[in-house]
Amino acid sequence: MTTPRGPRDRADDSLLTLVGEIPELVRNLVIAEVDAAKAWAARTAKDAGIGVGWIAGALFVLFWSVPALGAFVIAGLSSWWPVWLSALVVFGAMIVVVAVLALLGVLRFRRLRTRKNPVQAVVEDVRIVKEAGDEF
Repeated sequence: MTTPRGPRDRADDSLLTLVGEIPELVRNLVIAEVDAAKAWAARTAKDAGIGVGWIAGALFVLFWSVPALGAFVIAGLSSWWPVWLSALVVFGAMIVVVAVLALLGVLRFRRLRTRKNPVQAVVEDVRIVKEAGDEF
């Protein structure tokens, strides 16, 4: 149990006092785990949404890169250097934008795998309690 001044010294507490506080401690643990799960779900949903947005942006730019490639081919076949060179530069710039947007989306999705799942925290808590129970 903690007080506003920090952890309380439990050395002088009786066994019945300590046992009587178990339900409150378990309740606090369950509430903390549920709150951690809610926070994890919110962060994960946000990162997934942002990642989808970056991928959608990459696909949007890629969609408009196809007409630029067509303009490049048409201008290159029907004209001399400046027209097709400009179309090639536009196409190249759009491909660079697609690569950057796709990379940002992939990096955002990779964050999802590195975040600790609250279920893993509960499993870890259960393992610690079992190990403590096995000692006695």
